Amino acid sequence: MDQSMASRPRPLSPPPWVSRWQVRRVARLLHRAAGIALAFGTIRVVVALLALAAGPEAYAAVHGFCTSWLGMILLLGWTWSFAFHLLNGIRHLLQDAGLGFEIPDFVRNGWIASIGSLVLTALVVFWACGAGVGP
Repeated sequence: MDQSMASRPRPLSPPPWVSRWQVRRVARLLHRAAGIALAFGTIRVVVALLALAAGPEAYAAVHGFCTSWLGMILLLGWTWSFAFHLLNGIRHLLQDAGLGFEIPDFVRNGWIASIGSLVLTALVVFWACGAGVGP
């Protein structure tokens, strides 16, 4: 390897505090965070299924946690993560088809995914409360 290439510093992305936050950056970060939250939520579902298979006492312990305030907050976060990941995934599919690459379209679609995920989450919560699902 050439010595001059090894001593040349690599280009770095600017740290987040240098530039202004934009919907594109927020959507990208939220998509990653939502994917991680979905993975942890899926572990929670697997634990609930294992507890169900283990018997009534194990399931009662998991049910007690899931209906606690912390469990309900985690469930709400998991629901939002699913809604955001779904809508942002649709946005990505449209981009894979060659649509939505203009800056105004990109910004609009990012806002649609962000606000739409909150609306979908609220609809799921209102449906669950109206259907009597939950504690």
